[in-house]
Amino acid sequence: MTILVTGGAGYIGSHIVQELVERQQPVIVLDNLSTGFRHAVPPEAPLFVGDVGDESLVSRLMDEHRVKAVMHFAASSVVPDSVANPIGYYSNNTAGSLALLRAVARAGVRYFVFSSTAAVYGNPDGQSVGEDCIPRPMSPYGMSKLMTETMLRDAAAVSGLSYMVLRYFNVAGADPKLRTGQSNRAATHLVKVAVQAALGVRNGMEIFGADYPTPDGTCVRDYIHVCDLVSAHIAALDYLRGGGPSATLNCGYGHGYSVREVVDTVKRVSGADFAVAMRPRRAGDPASIVADTRAIRRLLSWVPAYDDLDTIVRHAMAWERKLMAQR
Repeated sequence: MTILVTGGAGYIGSHIVQELVERQQPVIVLDNLSTGFRHAVPPEAPLFVGDVGDESLVSRLMDEHRVKAVMHFAASSVVPDSVANPIGYYSNNTAGSLALLRAVARAGVRYFVFSSTAAVYGNPDGQSVGEDCIPRPMSPYGMSKLMTETMLRDAAAVSGLSYMVLRYFNVAGADPKLRTGQSNRAATHLVKVAVQAALGVRNGMEIFGADYPTPDGTCVRDYIHVCDLVSAHIAALDYLRGGGPSATLNCGYGHGYSVREVVDTVKRVSGADFAVAMRPRRAGDPASIVADTRAIRRLLSWVPAYDDLDTIVRHAMAWERKLMAQR
């Protein structure tokens, strides 16, 4: 059974592809390389350069390679950018996913794993957010993902498609074997930005908002190592293949760190100091969002292996040093 990975040359998608190849699963990759990289895709996985919204291309790939499972990562994913360019995000994320789902229906794909986001929750009440929390996205990015979740659910209801929606919290770190990582030099992920500042790739960094209702005034997030996210995806696909019903699950650790805590950790682990400028809040940023992870641990028997901020930072730093050496 061939697996199509959309966005498989990007940060998270490339980690998934590496794991599928290692498990000797037949896999093909579709990526337009707008934020992905050819070098991130292992040679064992054929890479097709194109857009997920190109229905004729996607249908042809599915027919030629007998695709029966899709893992969908292709999307724009920067919250402030979505606020500035909402139409672009709905076009790429929502309309692109709609085209993909039409191709999926024609090809008779049986399993679909969707890369969603905790941004669908908005700014929830309480210490942690469960999957039954009513979604209230604060940004077009979050709304574009929620709309795709809705389309997927409704499409599956009238077909034989089984799906898993995985709502990511803040993904960070890199492959410990340094086969792939976050390669986009202009990435906005906090750990990546702080590591670049520590290594001198950036001239310091900024913190947006220090007046949130959190212990130190900065935003609190649940950070998950990308390799633990990979294991969750593999478990989700295995679950669906084993006849498990469709589900929506959080992907996080169940505890959070503030922006200041992450920055302090990067400084301590790297042994480097760097300038940190305070800026006003950004539109679309909730104060605090931490996952309730009981459902994914129970349903998929998922046990994370890298639940340690120091480890996440060390792996991110090792990857950044590799990129610096290559440059």
